[in-house]
Amino acid sequence: MNCRDLQLRWETLSIGQQSVVYCTNLAFMEEWQEESHFLKISIMCRLKFATSHLGDTPNMWKKVLWSDETKIELFGNNAKRYVWRKSNTAHHPEHTIPTVKHGGGSIMVWACFSSAGTGKMVKIDGKMDGAKYRTILEENLMESAKDLRLGWRFVFQQDNDSKHKAKYTIEWFKNKHIQVLEWPSQSPDLNPIENLWKELKTAVHKCSPSNLTELELFCKEEWENISVSRCAKLIETYPKRLTAVIAAKGGATKY
Repeated sequence: MNCRDLQLRWETLSIGQQSVVYCTNLAFMEEWQEESHFLKISIMCRLKFATSHLGDTPNMWKKVLWSDETKIELFGNNAKRYVWRKSNTAHHPEHTIPTVKHGGGSIMVWACFSSAGTGKMVKIDGKMDGAKYRTILEENLMESAKDLRLGWRFVFQQDNDSKHKAKYTIEWFKNKHIQVLEWPSQSPDLNPIENLWKELKTAVHKCSPSNLTELELFCKEEWENISVSRCAKLIETYPKRLTAVIAAKGGATKY
C-alpha cells in the first residue's frame, strides 16, 4: 500500500474514527518513548556499575552473597525419559508418559551462593510478596553467610524486583546492618548465579523427577552438589563481565 492509498483511506474515515486512530498512535508513541527512555537509563546504570566496580579487589567480590529466584519446570522442553522395552511396544501404556498442561507443573526457588560455595535453597510456596521474601531472608540469609564464612561485613546482592525494594524490606536490611549492593536494572548477565541456574536445571532434568516433590528434592541435592571450585571460578572471572559491559557501552553481553 503506497502513500496515496493511505491518504485515500484516511479521508474515508469519519472524524470520530480519525480521532481514535490519532489517539491510538499517540498512546503508542508515548509508550515507545517511555520504554526508550527507561532503556537508556538502564544502559547508563549498567555502564556506571561496571566502570565503578572494575577496579574492585578480588577480596571484595569474595565477600558478596549473590541471590536470585527462578522457576524450574517438572518436564523441561528438552527433557527425555528412557525406558527398557521390547520391540513394537513403544505405545503401550506402561511405556508412555501422559502429557500435562504447562509442562507438568513447576516450582519457584530462592537460593544464594558466594565464591565459597552454594548457600541455602528454599522452595517458594504460593505467590511471593514482600512479607514472604523477608521471611526467606530472615530464615536463610544470615545462616548462609555464616555457613560460607563470609563474616559480618559481607555484601548482599539482589535484583531490583519491587519485593526486594519494598519499604519494609529496606528497613529489614538496615535493622540487620546488612550492606546491599546497588544493582543496575535489567542486568541478569551481571549476576553469576544465572550460570548456576542453567547448570542446575540441566542436572535436575537428568534426574527425571516424576512429580513436584521429587523435583524439589533433586533441586536441593543438585544445588548442594555444585562444587566450590565452580563457584570460585565464576567470582574469580567476574571482572570479565564488567569489561564486557564496558565494551558494549552498557548494552547486553554474552554472559
